[in-house]
Amino acid sequence: MLNQSAPQPPSLGLGDIYYILFRHKWKIAACFAAGIAVAAAMLRFDAPQYFSEAKLLVRYIIAENKMTGPNANSATAKILTDERGASIMATEREILSSVDLAEEVTKAIGPEKILANAGGGKDLPKAVKLLRESLSVNVPGGSSVIFITFRHPDFEIVQPVLREVLDRYLKLHVATHRTSGMLTESLTQEADTLRGRLAQTEQELRRETNKAGVISLESAKESYAAQIAAIRREIGGYEAELAGRIAVLEQLKKRVLAPATTANTPSETATEPELPVAVIDQYRTIALKINRLQNLEQELAVQFTTENERVKTARAQLNEAEAALKGLREQYPRLSRSAAVISSNNPSRSEIDPSAEEASATSIQIISYQAKIKELSSQYERLRAEASKLDQMEGTILELRRKKELEEANYRYYAANLEQARINETLGNGKVSNISQIQAASPAFREQINFKKPGMALLGGLAVGLVWAFLIELYFDRSVRRPGELSQLVRAPLFLSIPKLKAGANPTSRGAQLALTGGTAAAITGADALEPPSGAAALLPFHETLRDRLISFFESKNLTHKPKLVAVTGVLDAAGVTTTAAGLARSLSETGEGNVLLVDMTVGAGAAQQFMRGKAVCGLDEMLEARSQAHVHQNLYVVAESNNSEKLTRNLPKRFARLIPQLKASDFDYIIFDMPKVTQLSITPRLASFMDMVLLVVESEKTDRTLVQGACDLLDESKVNVGIVLNKTRQYVPSRMQQELMST
Repeated sequence: MLNQSAPQPPSLGLGDIYYILFRHKWKIAACFAAGIAVAAAMLRFDAPQYFSEAKLLVRYIIAENKMTGPNANSATAKILTDERGASIMATEREILSSVDLAEEVTKAIGPEKILANAGGGKDLPKAVKLLRESLSVNVPGGSSVIFITFRHPDFEIVQPVLREVLDRYLKLHVATHRTSGMLTESLTQEADTLRGRLAQTEQELRRETNKAGVISLESAKESYAAQIAAIRREIGGYEAELAGRIAVLEQLKKRVLAPATTANTPSETATEPELPVAVIDQYRTIALKINRLQNLEQELAVQFTTENERVKTARAQLNEAEAALKGLREQYPRLSRSAAVISSNNPSRSEIDPSAEEASATSIQIISYQAKIKELSSQYERLRAEASKLDQMEGTILELRRKKELEEANYRYYAANLEQARINETLGNGKVSNISQIQAASPAFREQINFKKPGMALLGGLAVGLVWAFLIELYFDRSVRRPGELSQLVRAPLFLSIPKLKAGANPTSRGAQLALTGGTAAAITGADALEPPSGAAALLPFHETLRDRLISFFESKNLTHKPKLVAVTGVLDAAGVTTTAAGLARSLSETGEGNVLLVDMTVGAGAAQQFMRGKAVCGLDEMLEARSQAHVHQNLYVVAESNNSEKLTRNLPKRFARLIPQLKASDFDYIIFDMPKVTQLSITPRLASFMDMVLLVVESEKTDRTLVQGACDLLDESKVNVGIVLNKTRQYVPSRMQQELMST
């Protein structure tokens, strides 16, 4: 039965790494050689180039104020790089890396020069692409300096190309940031159009202003309002004065028409002297003068203030006349009580009635006030009509004014842009003050050899080989390859690891001896030694080692009965089962301690033919009846069970049940069975229960791990002792670096 110790989990140690490296050394070497070839090609075709460097300082950006429109105070604006430095420097980097700039430089230098040492030709797109790939633009973070580098295999064109790049960049910078998108001719045409529209609007505005009869609309409206208000105040004053004069006149009329009172007696009249004619005339003159001065004062009061000289003079004359009239009345009291009665025949006898005189003067003033009120009312209506007309024309005038202001602003905007465009043409687009060259295009320098890419190719080839090897070993190749893997895969002990020897190899050679992981090979000496078939002599030491291990195993298990039944089987065809069974039988027979029987259970009797050398092989039943027929050498007997595999498969379990007692009663020490491979349909798992030991031969690097596990599981069901023989192993790692010691 199988060893009950659990299989160890897989691990990757130093020995495993050595095994992977040496097993796949040719794959790794091939990939490494490919990496060497690629690195050599890089060094050959990617030869060091020449380069030129330049540095530009961008202090600020002068950009057109396109978004502010015609009402802006300036057509351009300065934007400091600190305000949005990252975006500005990114924009400048894009300008330097643009296809348009590369195309202009390529045309100026010539495509054939740029492609001279890069394949040749005059293809413009190819030259532009090469120039863009060779131009490096770098802007360190937070810096206002642009580092520009141009690389090319041709020493002569490196510096001229970089100079041309700088010149074209400055022009493209100005064209990008300062032009409004219109040519000077377009700006001139638009400015002329706007100037004509502005002149037409100004002419219409003057015509409407002259039609309204004003120079300034606001001043005219204020003047009309002031005049209308003044006339209204003046009319109101005269109407109030007129009402007062009318009331006074009514009272005077009543006084004049009243009869004479008794106070005016003839005696009083007789006592007073008669008034001289000159006094009466003087009195009338002064009264008329006072009337005229009062009228003059009222007229002047409407037009001037009280501080005016004319008003003051009129008032002084009026006071003087009133004082003279008062003096006459004091000198002649009769002037205050009588009216003048002038007789045309006797003027000296006329008498003056003061009430009548005052009534007459009041009547004159009333007439004057009425005339003034009429005139002022006429002026008021005229001013109102003119103001209404001006109000009707105000909308047209204001609309023309707004149109004029808009056209004037547009004209100023285009005129400023036109002037700026003319200045740019005069100075030249490449002459900018906001960008300075810290370092002009330097002379061409040769680059140092860059081993980075070839080194990466070299290491890449090695890495590909290593990855390929490890992927095959750990994932893709699922076969059993080394003795150590079996201990991790199944619980069965490993009896022997047989190396794959070349034809004619010496079994005592160093390679063969290193494959013996336990036991000491017995020397093949003596004339009685059984001569192995051709090519099998190299395996004798390993078969003897297997014999010794098998004997040691039986002793450790205290199996002393005879005969001991040993089955040799496998999981693949041509795995070496027949060779192993024949070699084990031969080595057991050479010990001289007992007889050994080799039973060939395979189709074709392969194990038996190795000893019979073409002679007829007897069957098991014949051997039991006449042993001499199966004897081949000293203690070794060889038989074949049957050549009919179908009959063998169907009847063999019953035959074994019948033959086992006979075999156990024989004088054989060991009976070796060369069994078919282990499958679900083979007889090997069913016959395994009769055996004392089943040796499972596993071919290294051919047998899948799943097959080994499945075969061990089938044999485990028979409760039989199973041992593993790993056949055709290869020793990849040198012995001085690793030695494997197989343990039971």
